[in-house]
Amino acid sequence: MSTTYTIDTATSRATPTPAPLKRLTVPAIRRRKGGEPLVMLTAYTVRTAQLLDPHCDMLLVGDSLGQVIYGLPSTVPVTLEMMAAHGAAVVRGSFHAVVVIDMPFGSYEGSPQQAFESAAYLLKQTGAAAVKLEGGEAMAPTVRFLSERGIPVMGHVGLTPQAVNVLGGYGARGKDEAEAAKIVADATAVADAGAFAVVIEGVMEPIAIRITDTVACPTIGIGASARCDGQVLVAEDMLGLFERTARFVKRYDDMAGRISAAAETYAAEVRARSFPGPEQIYPSRG
Repeated sequence: MSTTYTIDTATSRATPTPAPLKRLTVPAIRRRKGGEPLVMLTAYTVRTAQLLDPHCDMLLVGDSLGQVIYGLPSTVPVTLEMMAAHGAAVVRGSFHAVVVIDMPFGSYEGSPQQAFESAAYLLKQTGAAAVKLEGGEAMAPTVRFLSERGIPVMGHVGLTPQAVNVLGGYGARGKDEAEAAKIVADATAVADAGAFAVVIEGVMEPIAIRITDTVACPTIGIGASARCDGQVLVAEDMLGLFERTARFVKRYDDMAGRISAAAETYAAEVRARSFPGPEQIYPSRG
């Protein structure tokens, strides 16, 4: 059963009535190569999608939700069902951005046919426009297989979190010439196979610049270079909800501090019996 449905703005807490915006398309994103930089953030819930959507060209339902939402140690345990549920929520909460959903570990590596079945499930369940998968030359045949069958694919090279057990950690990639050359070859392979964009994560800057100058599709940097065709961050990192973040994260707010302060004030008022006040109760009319 599909998890897609329309929000009842009369009853939902997520009440803002959507503006009549025309949603961007995958071809429109691809045409932005070398143009105005593309803006991308992660989103996992309806309300977050509503708040980010007017400012973003793409919303990524990242498998980073495993860590951000579920407190898992890595993205490896994330399931297709988790991605489908959060993907549907983000689609319901957005009306402008292209919604891209991560394919979780184990859902696409086995064969192009497995990848097609997993991707088709995600798009049917959510209404999203595209999927993202990690990997380079080894995944190029899968990218081509999906693209030729009507499933837009965003690639992901460099630091690939699903391969953390092979990589041995989350450090920057491409520090030696051999690895740098492999990352460039990986990006070129998935772009040539039909990826409409490629995420470049956690690499030495010259690699990101070389890839951006080489491939025909837009590059989306995260810990890469301002020379990429766009940028993506985990929204919760950017908003300052976590104490520990990667070097490449810029905190644009201190939401953790603001939430903690609000909760502290609320707790003090409850304990002092000053909340609820007259404005928050229903007094007797008799």
